[in-house]
Amino acid sequence: MTPHFPPLPWLRAFEASARHLSFTHAAYELNLTQAAISKQVKLLELYLREPMFHRKPRSLVLTKVGAAYLPKVRDAFERLSAGTQEVFGNRRSGVLTMRAPTGYSVNWLAPRLVKFFAAYPDIPLRIVSSVWNEAFDTQRFDLDIQYGLGNWSGFRADRLTHEVLEPLCAPSLLEGPDPLRLPADLARHRLLHVLGYEEGWAVWLRAAGQPEINAGQGIQLDTSLLALELAAQGLGVALGRSSMNGPPLASGRLVRPFELAVPVRESFYLISPLNGTPHPHLALFRDWLLAEVASPKLAT
Repeated sequence: MTPHFPPLPWLRAFEASARHLSFTHAAYELNLTQAAISKQVKLLELYLREPMFHRKPRSLVLTKVGAAYLPKVRDAFERLSAGTQEVFGNRRSGVLTMRAPTGYSVNWLAPRLVKFFAAYPDIPLRIVSSVWNEAFDTQRFDLDIQYGLGNWSGFRADRLTHEVLEPLCAPSLLEGPDPLRLPADLARHRLLHVLGYEEGWAVWLRAAGQPEINAGQGIQLDTSLLALELAAQGLGVALGRSSMNGPPLASGRLVRPFELAVPVRESFYLISPLNGTPHPHLALFRDWLLAEVASPKLAT
């Protein structure tokens, strides 16, 4: 505990007692005994060196100090409650909660979600962005989108993409003093890497017949979205994955300097627990998303 910050149970006991002006009613609300509430309030008073209540035979009366302190404590609890709700949401509210990588959410998921909300406007959905392939937290999430080979013990894994690797760069890099014309020209350009992928520049350069190029040189980044943006700014060449290349290519901010696209084993999967009670909207959302994946217009 930081200095001048009493333990939370003491503050909770004080706030409830002040609201009810009764240790008994506060104890009932907090599922504690009347003696426990009285003791916690007494510990708070000793800690602060000020009485919070005048104790009458059948009631409590706030002292001037207690009355001044009460709105501060109440405001702190309200702020804590609002902050918890903002960050973590209400897992008891029935909102279908899914976690997905940031770049994938922006460039692959977002265009499809427009159709989902058009078809199901009354189904609440909460999406939490992630960077790394962290373990599935079944207490926080109903669904998770992760990148890998499809092997998650205890979970159903539905494949969403079939990835190919292809270099992407700003149009300006096709010209200039070191134009990108052939794969060998990459030796004179900065490579942009995204951490967390097993298959990357080394795989593509080997397929392009350029194993002598240093596949590790360049900038290490933690999201594909950042790698694509830096490439669009002309800072280097990104190795795009087909599921996320569409929007920046369509806008013209990025181009393909070479025709070679290399298929890889890894891909994005929608995973959900095999055990436990699923969210009532989970099957509907999963079936809808898999139908979108199978659509010729949007499949990758």
